Amino acid sequence: MMKEILDYLNKVMPLDTLATEDFLNAFELKIFKKGDLILRADQVCRHFYFIKEGLTKSHFYNDGKEFIMTFFKENTLFTEISSYVNEQPSKYMIMALEDTTVYSISKVKVLLLCKKHHVIETLFSKLFSFATLGMMKRISEMLEEDATKRYNNFIRENNQVLQRISLGDLSSYLGITQVSLSRIRAKK
Repeated sequence: MMKEILDYLNKVMPLDTLATEDFLNAFELKIFKKGDLILRADQVCRHFYFIKEGLTKSHFYNDGKEFIMTFFKENTLFTEISSYVNEQPSKYMIMALEDTTVYSISKVKVLLLCKKHHVIETLFSKLFSFATLGMMKRISEMLEEDATKRYNNFIRENNQVLQRISLGDLSSYLGITQVSLSRIRAKK
């Protein structure tokens, strides 16, 4: 059961047998159809999610324009970190781009597990560090790199999702228009 989560955990922070059993038992299976919102804007995020199958995007709108922060694919454990930590309504939405199956664990259960198992507390400390590093990388990329370099980075790091997202979503993620994206792709 939940071999995918075990494989993921063993890469991040192997847990002892009891902690592993308690951790895995705390998850619930949830299924979302393409287009469903896993998290709505103005909703407080109270869960971590692990994608068993499917693809999601984290995004928001400003003045009617969509901004995509990131995509989450299979075998990824994620949350909307700011809302989760601060217990404030999220600015972001998380939407299923495909029919998506996730394992969900509530913050209440995470906190109880962290009190019971120091190794799980250490695991979540590492996960928060990874999330922080990922956001710093994303901000740095948007501020310091031109669109062509951002596109090439995306292709190199996310090639397995390229065929699964629309050109509109890709251009929104890169922070450029679809026309600009077409020009960049034509040069390849």
